[in-house]
Amino acid sequence: MSDPDRMTEKKEQERFGDGFVVPPDRVADPADVGSLDAIVTALYDVISGPAGPRDWARNRTLHHPDAGWHMPCGPRRDGADGTMTRVLTLDEFEEQAGRLLLEDDFHEVEVARRVERFGCIAHVFSTYESRRTPDGEPFVRGVNSIQLVHDGARWWVLTVMWDTERELQPLPAELLGGDA
Repeated sequence: MSDPDRMTEKKEQERFGDGFVVPPDRVADPADVGSLDAIVTALYDVISGPAGPRDWARNRTLHHPDAGWHMPCGPRRDGADGTMTRVLTLDEFEEQAGRLLLEDDFHEVEVARRVERFGCIAHVFSTYESRRTPDGEPFVRGVNSIQLVHDGARWWVLTVMWDTERELQPLPAELLGGDA
């Protein structure tokens, strides 16, 4: 290893620390976090299913202990111009989504994905359809913007932000797997 490489490695250790220990509630099934494809698939798997409780313990193993923000955004509900964004902690997201998912079948199905990656960071634009059955007609479509980090051993979700398609905001071809 050259001196500049050692200096870069030392700076990274000083910045991030080299003794990170995964808390017991965040130890994941390696199959869920070994690749970008696996962790995105696991995110969809956790939220999808028949009416009833979800495996929030599994959900926590996907999210970095210092992160886990979920942010829905879209038009303001009060009819005013502009958009709204709600920033939810992982606890708040699980509590709010959990109440709704107890009552209704909900399957969020990924239909297209665009990934950008540099070093240990990745951004995934994941286009989804929400359905009552896995193969049913979608009642809403949108895009999840998922930010992830790789710690050298596994992928972690840092944030998930989403917005839904609407009349004045159709999904563009490049987010549906088509050409830009």
